[in-house]
Amino acid sequence: MIRALGLMSGTSLDGIDAAIIETDGEGAVRSGPSLAVAYKPEERLLLSLALEAAKSWEPGEPMPEEVVEAERHLTLANALAVRSLLNEAGLKPADISVIGFHGQTVLHQPERRRTVQIGLGDVLARLTGIDVVNDFRSADVAAGGQGAPLVPLYHQALVRSAGITEPVALINIGGVGNITYVGTDGTLLAFDTGPGNALIDDWAFAHTGEPVDRDGSLAAAGEVDMDALEALMEHAFFDAPPPKSLDRFSFSPDAVKHLLPPDGAATLTAFTVEAIARGLAHVPGVPSRFIVCGGGRHNPVLMSMLSRRLQGGVLPAEDLGWRGDDVEAEAFAYLAARSLRGLPLSLPTTTGVPEPTRGGQLHRAGSSGG
Repeated sequence: MIRALGLMSGTSLDGIDAAIIETDGEGAVRSGPSLAVAYKPEERLLLSLALEAAKSWEPGEPMPEEVVEAERHLTLANALAVRSLLNEAGLKPADISVIGFHGQTVLHQPERRRTVQIGLGDVLARLTGIDVVNDFRSADVAAGGQGAPLVPLYHQALVRSAGITEPVALINIGGVGNITYVGTDGTLLAFDTGPGNALIDDWAFAHTGEPVDRDGSLAAAGEVDMDALEALMEHAFFDAPPPKSLDRFSFSPDAVKHLLPPDGAATLTAFTVEAIARGLAHVPGVPSRFIVCGGGRHNPVLMSMLSRRLQGGVLPAEDLGWRGDDVEAEAFAYLAARSLRGLPLSLPTTTGVPEPTRGGQLHRAGSSGG
């Protein structure tokens, strides 16, 4: 067992989640302190500019300056998050064996064998005085995998540690939605389902100035436009079998642009739910329950729609004693521990990689660390 700290910045661009766990990188997991740090408006703007600039980047070219600048700021923000969490927990850098630093995804095109998560692992190691593992996805994508989702092995560890024996589906609703199916016979299947919060957040920001549809209030005031929802669901992604993964910008909101703000929010929320329901057609068994993690579970309209669409059995991660906002950060702490041990981070049934694949780049803190 080692103590590992995970850092996750998701496609929702809402902030940094930091969480400490104790784990052996296999079936043993014990959660520790955690912390969430919201991005400042200027940090969110820097990352948005980086996402836009990265769309035109080609391998062999220098990274656009917007990406380089965002990477510097992101790395410093993560270092400050580590310091804050250690201070709150009464821990020192020497108490942490490794940091799992996901960074921020600015480009994800597995069909072209490329994925980019910005974040300077070597700089973070120096700033914190703790060894850092980052670049979790590149090896998988280079080997022909989707590079996502990577959290399923941690989901499986959580299910095992909770003593759950029946088949379950873990639904993560971040910027993108994904499902992990854990069967009774050890079956593990995972894939992205479609949009999560990203389209809803962007719509809310454009029409209200708020970065999210807080408490689903905008969607609650509207009605789902079934024609627009049907148009959104015509995307070829939904008919493709897993494994499959998405970029934050894989879907366009053009089908709802003519709607009033409340109706657009309601329709985009229904789009996230319908995408999840459609994805469940690909799992090999009938889950006994659906455990929801990620920021989407804070949206009561989305959760109500999901419960009706899946006909019950939908519960937030907290009902199992898990911390739904921390699962992804904990997962990258867990994956860092696996990386140190040379264990696979992805499987054919989670990313479509041809064989179980190791990953991650290790950066030693060295004697110059804090």
